[in-house]
Amino acid sequence: MIDLLVRGGHVVTPFEEGLLDVGVAGEQIAFVAAPGTVSAEAAREIDATGKLVFPGGVEPHAHIHEPMHRGWTRGGEVWLQPPEGATRAALFGGTTTVISFAFMDVHVEQREFDANVAVEHRTRIFSGRSHTDFAFHPVFTGTPSDATMASIADAVADGTATFKFFTTDLTTAQAGIRLDNGSARTLLAECARLGAVAMVHAEDDDLIKYMEAKLRREGRTELRNAHLVHTNVGEEIAVRTVGRLARETGAALYVAHVCGRPALEAIAELRAAGAPVYGEALHNCMCFSLESYDEPDGAKYHIGMGLRPPEDGLALWEGLRDGRLSTLATDEYTTSYAVKMAGTDIESTPGGHVGIETRGIVGLSDGLGRHGFTLRRFVEVFATNPARVTGLYPRKGVIAPGSDADLVLWNPDAERTIALDDLHHDGDYSPWEGWRVRGWPVTTILRGRVVVDDGRLLGAPGDGRFVKRRIEPAVLNAPAV
Repeated sequence: MIDLLVRGGHVVTPFEEGLLDVGVAGEQIAFVAAPGTVSAEAAREIDATGKLVFPGGVEPHAHIHEPMHRGWTRGGEVWLQPPEGATRAALFGGTTTVISFAFMDVHVEQREFDANVAVEHRTRIFSGRSHTDFAFHPVFTGTPSDATMASIADAVADGTATFKFFTTDLTTAQAGIRLDNGSARTLLAECARLGAVAMVHAEDDDLIKYMEAKLRREGRTELRNAHLVHTNVGEEIAVRTVGRLARETGAALYVAHVCGRPALEAIAELRAAGAPVYGEALHNCMCFSLESYDEPDGAKYHIGMGLRPPEDGLALWEGLRDGRLSTLATDEYTTSYAVKMAGTDIESTPGGHVGIETRGIVGLSDGLGRHGFTLRRFVEVFATNPARVTGLYPRKGVIAPGSDADLVLWNPDAERTIALDDLHHDGDYSPWEGWRVRGWPVTTILRGRVVVDDGRLLGAPGDGRFVKRRIEPAVLNAPAV
């Protein structure tokens, strides 16, 4: 006897697609088979006729329960939404696993940053408060000591597989965030030695600070000019520099929030040469552009990388569809509307994106309806590829025997205009209000348990668990996804 049978739905896996039955025993998938070919009595059946059955989404880039940069809050202490709100929204958006961050000098107050201690600290915060399964990217800033670099080994041994760094301080008002090239090279070498992936926020720091000062002198600091500070060329320079260091050290590299066509083309060149480099696209950057700043409340669309011209967004859709980019993510960063709108210029306007729930909804609707995606390609960028690049696969991101029974049923015919009342984050605005979509997640299953059904939350904070990760050799050695 099995615990759950999902029958009659159009199931999408990396191996096959069509009308298939999915059997669940305990927390894992027991079988995926043609209808009626497996004789098994089930304690519960779900009729998925007319629905799409996808693996639970994997969000590889979410800032949750972090203190904001005080330059964005007029010096006040403001925290991003807690695990309860972010992961609740994720579930309703069809995401069952979320990877957030453990920052050096931010999340753990200690003189010597230890990546493993940082993950343990964040795990205690999320345990009992997360609706989804979760993991963390430790973030290295400044000039890490030898002891800090050595802590990567313990973290990898305990199931952490990705480590982030910045090539910029993001704004003139901050210091000590970026890694110098020497420290970045050491981090990349350690990741290569230990079988981990290095995640990078890639922008040229000198160009950002120079252009911020130049625009201040010229009185042109309005948000509409953010693309003159966070430039395509600055992003490309950083991607090429870090890409070269990754090739030298043999490291696998994950480039967060690719925004411009030049960076996309640099990633494509590295991949064509056989380098294990993976690019991440945000639905925010693909759907909004610098023209969005001209709206009366245009700051609500802003992210730290700055919005770019419309043609860059179209290039990102093309790259995500054809495989030059690998994952669809959010860079989730939820605040209140008042905090988001409090800035007066490029430097003081908060970055970040309220989007953890809309990632898959917009990705499916626009990807299929406007940009030529197949169902399989959507599943790859929404679930399978993020799981593979971050070391969650094959436990997560796939509907296959032995994988966690994380399943989401989507109604492909549901047509909606997104309203704030449709969403479930801890915030009072969304840049996605008014966006027209087709396709909506209606049932979310986490490890065999129905946690969202027909708009009702059936799960609870604490359902989520910390997930240990290990990167496949194929992902480390070549551009596998």
